[in-house]
Amino acid sequence: MRRRKPPQGEFAAQILDFDQEGRGFARIDGKATFIADALPGERVRFRYLHVGKDADEGQCVAVEKASPHRVEPRCAHFGVCGGCSMQHLAAPQQIVFKQKQLLDQLERIGKVRPQSVAPPIVADTAEGVWGYRRRARLGAKRVAKKGGAIIGFRERNTHFVTPLTRCEVLDPRVGEKLPALRALIDELSIPDRVPQVEVACSPERVALVFRLLDPASENDLARLADFGSRERFDIYLQTGGPATIRPLTEVQPLEYSPDGSALRLRFAPSDFIQVNGRISERTVNQALDWLELAAGDRVLELFAGLGNFSLPLAARGAQVIAVEGEAGLVQRARENARRNGVDVRFEKADLFETQADAPWLQPAFDKLLLDPPRAGAREILPIVAGRRPRRIVYVSCHPGTLARDAGHLVHEHGYRLERVGVMDMFPHTSHVESMALFVRD
Repeated sequence: MRRRKPPQGEFAAQILDFDQEGRGFARIDGKATFIADALPGERVRFRYLHVGKDADEGQCVAVEKASPHRVEPRCAHFGVCGGCSMQHLAAPQQIVFKQKQLLDQLERIGKVRPQSVAPPIVADTAEGVWGYRRRARLGAKRVAKKGGAIIGFRERNTHFVTPLTRCEVLDPRVGEKLPALRALIDELSIPDRVPQVEVACSPERVALVFRLLDPASENDLARLADFGSRERFDIYLQTGGPATIRPLTEVQPLEYSPDGSALRLRFAPSDFIQVNGRISERTVNQALDWLELAAGDRVLELFAGLGNFSLPLAARGAQVIAVEGEAGLVQRARENARRNGVDVRFEKADLFETQADAPWLQPAFDKLLLDPPRAGAREILPIVAGRRPRRIVYVSCHPGTLARDAGHLVHEHGYRLERVGVMDMFPHTSHVESMALFVRD
């Protein structure tokens, strides 16, 4: 079917609310219209981007009556770069938006209400919402019309790379060095064969992984090594899938503390870790507090990753069985436990196809902690909830799937939703991270 051409020119709208992506919501001639960069309570002028059968999309081009919560975006690339969508909204109001998204979806999808809402986990200072990203994947491309290589996140609603000169949310050790990184790629003999640079930061180290579609020359390798030495970056090369990542020169391990204690988790540059280190530490501590751990508690942890929750659980005296689906993460989690001198039983299993007679499910457990991906935990939840753990802490990166799973726990398995709260893991974005506590009396 042919797409309808959107109306041309500027149009007026009164913004009534937000949608789930942080766009302004308006009704124009009775039709839902979602307008980027517009805030509730504002009167704006906008241009149409797309028109559809049930809803239209637009872009704010002028604010005639501003919300009191509107602020000037710090980033010069806001509105073009797709990395952040809410820099125009004051940080405290971003939390209000995220809490509302969580509660609305719990009620609408799961038909549940929490008994209480926990204070949000937010940055300690006003500056803490900037320079927080310790993991990122930057796109790279050589564009002659733009002067050579460019590097950045994808533009909004396109596959083009935003030519960033600075990123306000990346760890400043990288976010302030993008021009130098761009110049480096331009100097290589294969500048159009470097499609991405992956960033992984620890408190002590910064690793950059250059994806190469063609072999680098000896001169290229020397330039990359010199750049790493000069800028204090550990340089890695990736010639295929993640298994091909190799250090270019001698590098130091990447490590971080999961909970602010002396525990140290070692990770590879391509491993999943939470992007916001300080918020992640507080998330771990809150999860363990909500479990009300006592020495000897038997805890089952699902989607365990590198041991971000597992090692702190064991360090507090719990007997932990931790399950993860990716073999490499399981191996590194075991090494992390051994290195830190804590006892955790790590198992590899596909948690989307687990059978009730899986060996790791046979030992009894008192408490359950799960931190699933966006798809949630629908497949494994009936099996583990059927074992009737007293307390379940569910850490979520998608309020919709949390709401769905919460509905099952409450309405089918006899749990009550005692508490929920949000964690501001991704300031200036509409992404909602949350935590829920389910209790069986």
